[in-house]
Amino acid sequence: MKTVTLGSTNITTPQNAFGALPVQRCDMETSVKILQRAYEGGMTFFDTARLYSDSEEKLGNAITGDSEIRKKIFVASKTMAKTTEEMKAQIETSLNNLKTDYLDIYQFHCADRVFAPGDGTGMYELMEDFKRQGMIRHIGITAHKIGVAEDAVKSGLYETLQFPFSYLSSQREIDLVNLCKEKNVGFIAMKGLAGGLINNSRAAFAFISQYDNVLPIWGIQKMNELEEWLSFFKDEPVMNEEIRAFIQKEKAELNGEFCRGCGYCMPCPQGIIINNCARMSLMLRRAPSSGWLNDYWQKAMADIEKCTNCGACKKKCPYELNTPELLKKNLEDYKNVLSGKTKVM
Repeated sequence: MKTVTLGSTNITTPQNAFGALPVQRCDMETSVKILQRAYEGGMTFFDTARLYSDSEEKLGNAITGDSEIRKKIFVASKTMAKTTEEMKAQIETSLNNLKTDYLDIYQFHCADRVFAPGDGTGMYELMEDFKRQGMIRHIGITAHKIGVAEDAVKSGLYETLQFPFSYLSSQREIDLVNLCKEKNVGFIAMKGLAGGLINNSRAAFAFISQYDNVLPIWGIQKMNELEEWLSFFKDEPVMNEEIRAFIQKEKAELNGEFCRGCGYCMPCPQGIIINNCARMSLMLRRAPSSGWLNDYWQKAMADIEKCTNCGACKKKCPYELNTPELLKKNLEDYKNVLSGKTKVM
């Protein structure tokens, strides 16, 4: 298994890391077993966030609370605090939940701006203070808007950037990876499966492994999912002509604007489950359709009719998609599938 050193941080870890957002959906016992198995299987980098409900607590109960294990792993968390007082409270909560006295990386979460010294917010200065106190070792930032990500890298203020990256990424996003390498900024890749649209883990892994400065964090919530990623420690997928051809076919099929399912647009004032409804057409065609055609999802899709075009989701979309329009198109397609006018899997 290749290792990755995240820019100037000296954090060196296998290029196969754990994204702990999904474990918030599991019970404590299941989560602890999954996280412990991840460590035993060779993963040493774990990414969580204050926003992920009890994800930090589960990580603390599983591995970070063990002082011997803590020395051998790297833990990243994040804050979406809007004020310095809120950020102080959040880091204390994170450290308590994780049962540790420091974070290897602390990141501004889903940033819509690049915090900097002297910007009047005091947010970056507080990060520097955390670092001086030994509460954090490195300052990072996560973003979904590529312009913000590019500015963060060019600023020279951040040691790591977390950004969506997969074989569906555009050339501009690949250029961002290369910019990070040039500026010696560690690149942490979220959404390596494009929010569930990619269902070929070998191709996903092989693509990212081409970039020696990229650390993918795979979102895991089931033991069988984890075992698949762990199997790559012994049977590492590599890019070849077969995988390259498969990726080209996938990119052609998924070309254009599509919802990644991140959920930052939610909650919807009308109760629409936007993060799945806005990409229903793709999900119908990339997984057995029966699971998406049951009574629950028929009702959820019908809720799109309640959309008032308030624009709240559009404003919050980190990919700047026209979400109301996507919802309408997906509803129309869904109705055609239900009526039998359109055939899917």
